[in-house]
Amino acid sequence: MKPPEGARTCPGFEALLDAVAATGRDPGGDELEELRSFGEEAAIGGTTLRALVVHHLSRTRAAWPAGAAGSERVLAAVQRAVEALCEGYERAEQLAVRQQEAARREFIDDLLYGSGQPGILAERAEWLGLRFSHAHAVAVAEGPTPYAEGDSVPRVVERAVTSRFGERSILLTTKDGRLICIAPGDQREVLMYFAKQAHAATDGGRAAIGRPHPGARGVVHSYEEALRALELAGRLDLEDPVLFAADLLVYPVLTRDRQAMADLVRTTLGPLLKARGGPEPHLETLAAYFDSGCVTTQAARRLSLSVRALTYRLERIHQLTGADPADPRHRYALQTAVIGARILGWPAHKA
Repeated sequence: MKPPEGARTCPGFEALLDAVAATGRDPGGDELEELRSFGEEAAIGGTTLRALVVHHLSRTRAAWPAGAAGSERVLAAVQRAVEALCEGYERAEQLAVRQQEAARREFIDDLLYGSGQPGILAERAEWLGLRFSHAHAVAVAEGPTPYAEGDSVPRVVERAVTSRFGERSILLTTKDGRLICIAPGDQREVLMYFAKQAHAATDGGRAAIGRPHPGARGVVHSYEEALRALELAGRLDLEDPVLFAADLLVYPVLTRDRQAMADLVRTTLGPLLKARGGPEPHLETLAAYFDSGCVTTQAARRLSLSVRALTYRLERIHQLTGADPADPRHRYALQTAVIGARILGWPAHKA
């Protein structure tokens, strides 16, 4: 057994073997901790575990006490010494992994919160395979429960994505209980595949994809677009499993002047507050009617109503508001007001 070149022996290792052979005693706690510390230093210094173990076994053979009667005790001591070396080595490896995970988490938080300096973020991003000289887009997925790094669902999704596209230029993580995928803006197929896998792994969860934007700030912009898309989907009861921020740009435009939208909601839909049973059934009726392309039979099917019952509700809305949902002249104002009510949370929250 040839010892590896450049390997060092733990100080006191050979003296320990001599003492065990002479007295038959077991290695002491301090001696084992010294071996652990040496194994930890070896890992930090770049020595492989194989080289560390092979070297100390070679030194055991070379320093075997001549005529030792307690061979079994010496072998037991060697076993415990090697175990201590390996424990120290593994301790250093675990610390390195924790430090890498902490650095990765800090980078992700700085990036998605937009709190880091762009130049420094760009340098740190290259360590994870991201190049901010290119545009990036962000996909965000959420399920029925929050997810953390290391949970089974994020691991399943990450394994599926990286096995198909590799790890280069793609960052998969979690943030605030959601699954996150950052990919180059021209690799839409990566984000689509991520969304598909997340939908399956989260038992029907929903994903949203932001638009591509350049630079570190562009990642934040795309991330926030995806978050807003998920929020809108919840408010508007959108059923699509994958949403695209680019397709939902009209909604932020509608609510950019929130005061004007609130006035429209109050003026157009306020009379429904007087309806028996409150405004909610009538809002659901209008939403289903407009979502069905103003086709009465489809809207009735969505609401599990008869066509006659739906028609009665539409007529009642006309009577209360003065606006006829079937009249193209009134339809746009009504539909815009319904969208505004959903976004603003009216009537639960006063507009």
